[in-house]
Amino acid sequence: MASIRLQKWLARCGVGSRRACEQLIRQGRVQVNGQRATLGMCIDAERDSITVDGKPLNPPPPPVYILLHKPPGYVTTRKDPHAPHTVMELLKGLKTPVFPVGRLDADAEGLLLLTNDGELANRLLHPRYKVAKTYRVWVRGVPGKDALRQLREGVLLEEGQTAPAQVRLIKRQGHQSLLEITLHEGRKRQVKRMCAAVGHPVQRLVRIAFGPLHLPKNLPPGTWRELTPSERDALLQAAGLLSTKSSDKRQGITPREQIGVK
Repeated sequence: MASIRLQKWLARCGVGSRRACEQLIRQGRVQVNGQRATLGMCIDAERDSITVDGKPLNPPPPPVYILLHKPPGYVTTRKDPHAPHTVMELLKGLKTPVFPVGRLDADAEGLLLLTNDGELANRLLHPRYKVAKTYRVWVRGVPGKDALRQLREGVLLEEGQTAPAQVRLIKRQGHQSLLEITLHEGRKRQVKRMCAAVGHPVQRLVRIAFGPLHLPKNLPPGTWRELTPSERDALLQAAGLLSTKSSDKRQGITPREQIGVK
């Protein structure tokens, strides 16, 4: 095997996303041939001995792609000693270790992708690929034209102005409103912070789409399933890992299925 960057190989082996693997290397938790690894170094996966936290690195398992309907009350992480529940508890019957692609807040709901494909996860989260995420969001009050314009054009947060977003006011009900918001970036708690900044705090948030994936109506909260071949290929295409010619055998992308948010 030709040489490959260490963090890329760790991600391919399902250790975590590329960013997570880079952090492990920085923390000194990865060794190559008994020596502390350095970020950016190249390795020969067939010849070099690689350990993470002192444990030998297993060869890459077959890729697994999981679509989970996350309910509220679960933290999006593999381990958290301070959290009462994590999303990993919901993956009953799954034998291959996976990790979440991005995060949903503990009180947020909806589509969560989990995989052991670190290269795919890295691309889906990298701003370069502009993979869209769509949310159904209940907010307090009724946003006026100015608030909607700010959300669409960009909201000034502590770290700078957000990128333009697609925002649609779906309905008003009493003292709250339902919005549909599509983002192409992934700042921490971005939707909540954007809505709070324009005076309409989020009361409920449901992610209904991640790139070409859409939350199915027939997947109850707390349950999961593997991606279909067409969903998998569409996701790989969105991340630039599969050309159109390579996916000629696809039967088409699964049509969008909106969910109702009461």
